[in-house]
Amino acid sequence: MKKRLPLTVIGGFLGAGKTTLLNRWLREANGLRMAVLVNDFGALNIDADLIAATHGDTTALTNGCVCCQIGDDLGRALVAVIEATTPFDAVVIEASGVSDPWRIAQIGMAAPELSLEGVVVLVDASAVAQQAKDPLLADTLARQVKSADLVVVNKADLATADALAGAWAWVEATAPGTPCMETTESAVPLELLSGVTQADAAAHVCGPGCHAHHGQHGHGAPDHGALFQTWNAQPDAVIPAEALRAWLRDVPPGVLRLKGLLRTGESDWSQVQFAGRHGSLRKALPPVGDGRAGVVAIGLRGQLPEGALKAFFAR
Repeated sequence: MKKRLPLTVIGGFLGAGKTTLLNRWLREANGLRMAVLVNDFGALNIDADLIAATHGDTTALTNGCVCCQIGDDLGRALVAVIEATTPFDAVVIEASGVSDPWRIAQIGMAAPELSLEGVVVLVDASAVAQQAKDPLLADTLARQVKSADLVVVNKADLATADALAGAWAWVEATAPGTPCMETTESAVPLELLSGVTQADAAAHVCGPGCHAHHGQHGHGAPDHGALFQTWNAQPDAVIPAEALRAWLRDVPPGVLRLKGLLRTGESDWSQVQFAGRHGSLRKALPPVGDGRAGVVAIGLRGQLPEGALKAFFAR
């Protein structure tokens, strides 16, 4: 059973912080081999010390990641990633500033080798409420946010109190119920929508390498431990697939990301995934090693419904 390649789509209007987010994820890859597909190769401005080699529209990085310019054919770029000699762990596509990220996500969903992890859409906290009043921009901005599994209200440090309140009001009115988070400098942890393993996710969110940064100016890594909360369990009980599917249709508010490998029958195992608003359950091979099931959930600190998670998974 070949593992499907996790796909994340990054969207948002011009200047919202997509390139900053991609650069941050590339720096924080921490052993995860990512393929990043972009429209404008030059705009990425990858840190020089990360670049190993450049060939045409592809740059190979020292950490095993690659960046490729999409050109005229996203499908062809995706095939090249899927068929790479050394397999990737995840693929990230940056949608152009005026495009609908959901259309790109649908292209990815059409490939059986890919698994859509989610659509992350950034908005500029200092400008989005004003931009949304422009009749030429309103429809594009609304379509982008409505397609999101996670909305990132970015550049909060550059916004006045009124602009920030306006940004939140617009997002909540345009995409009610969609998970949202507020950031500066695109400080979104890779674990939220990237395809890292459940063990990696638990280690990365609050583990080594986190440096205080939340709410401060500077260039350090974000303090994910201060922003986010993680919960994990190793359920011994069999959780029937139908019960899992029913739970995924009504995930408790506050869960931004959940993934795990669970026993769904005496000899049946399934991979469970939830990101933003979408959940899935797929048959899987049993875990290696001790054979234990495992699940990890991530949410904003103080908003993760640990009681509800324990009641279902740790019963």
